[in-house]
Amino acid sequence: MLKGTKLYSILNNKCPRCHQGDFFVYKNPFRKDFAKMHDHCSHCGETFNKEVGFYYGAMYVSYALNIALGVGLFILLVLILHLDLLIYLFSFFGLVLVLFPWIMRISRLTYINLFVKFDSSKK
Repeated sequence: MLKGTKLYSILNNKCPRCHQGDFFVYKNPFRKDFAKMHDHCSHCGETFNKEVGFYYGAMYVSYALNIALGVGLFILLVLILHLDLLIYLFSFFGLVLVLFPWIMRISRLTYINLFVKFDSSKK
């Protein structure tokens, strides 16, 4: 994946401005404190807490990711494998519960990448 793309920042937990510093404190999304973010980038100083309530918009990104997950799982389990709808529902709810920390982190990184552009000259 090329450095300088938004996808690089999102999937590698990096600052959206410089792609050097980490966005979240811990790399493992399945820790107890998985949502703990740095206040500023350790490399370029970009602030990650833009304003109060900034990350409320990440809920929409999370919603879209969960819908995509649900539709994909529905196509796989019900339409292709012809499993019962109840099996799909339990599978979907279980998968959403297990992937919640990862989806929350991806949503926040995606949302901040919508507003912050990459700038390789920031130091």
